Amino acid sequence: MTLPSALDAERRAARRVHTRRAFLAGGMGTALAVGGGTAWALDRFVIEHVEATNTSANTSSTVTAATAASDGSYTADTYSSGTASIAVSTHTRGSGDDTVTWFVADVTVSDATIVRTAFANDTFGENVIANPSAIAAQVGAVLAINGDYYGFRDTGIVIRNGVAYRDRGARQGLAFRTDGSMRLYDETTTSAATLLADGVWNTLSFGPGLVEAGTVISGIDSIEIDTNIGNHSVQGRQPRTGVGIVDDNHFLFVVVDGRATGYSRGMTMTEFAQAFVDLGARTAYNLDGGGSSAMVFHGELVNNPLGTGRERGTSDILFVAG
Repeated sequence: MTLPSALDAERRAARRVHTRRAFLAGGMGTALAVGGGTAWALDRFVIEHVEATNTSANTSSTVTAATAASDGSYTADTYSSGTASIAVSTHTRGSGDDTVTWFVADVTVSDATIVRTAFANDTFGENVIANPSAIAAQVGAVLAINGDYYGFRDTGIVIRNGVAYRDRGARQGLAFRTDGSMRLYDETTTSAATLLADGVWNTLSFGPGLVEAGTVISGIDSIEIDTNIGNHSVQGRQPRTGVGIVDDNHFLFVVVDGRATGYSRGMTMTEFAQAFVDLGARTAYNLDGGGSSAMVFHGELVNNPLGTGRERGTSDILFVAG
């Protein structure tokens, strides 16, 4: 997601607050003296609001999740087991300032519930963040990408691993079903309960949808993504994260690096959608991007966020269980 410098500063502040809670608690009198607008912003966008902890124990008991076979094998860029196969590839085109670099994880699973989500610090709430690699390690993920940064907003339908955490439809969402399918949907026309009854295993709430019926969705280069402090452009050539589906239980996780002159300029929304079409995706969806874009494979950061090699904290990941 493309964020102005002020919002990036808020995210950096969030990380500082996360590591200085004791200081903040001791200085509460000073905090109360802050002006009303500033105090509201700190409370809304910086201070953690925990709603549920130990969320990994909340996986729906109505679905039996498969586990990877003990004979799973790794190489530098592939993984295979009795339940999943993953191939990670690097792609580059252009030269000089027009160079763009992106990473594709081609994922096939035998059970749709192997594709899961996880919250930072195993906690559901607003402004709870951790690096994608740390969240991946927390759940033993074979492969992970950053998710929709649900914790930056208080709207959207949030269903994770068969459990509903939030039911405030606001935008176009993405639904993964236990039958291995994936579809775009309008959050405002349904409910979490209805989706669960229809076999939805996970939802993501960011957008926009990129590909439908194997075709790039028109107009996506003019869509703005809502945030809690107004609309901020996700347009232009930016770092991107997205997920697509080729066929039931055959997924594509794609991360594009950007804002790094000579290494990768990023992609426009339409370029990103076309990358999915070229890979055979019949449906694809845009997730949080910018400095949040990250792919982690077998415990290692695959991409190079903003050309710095450093991850940025986020609320959640989409991952393949190992």
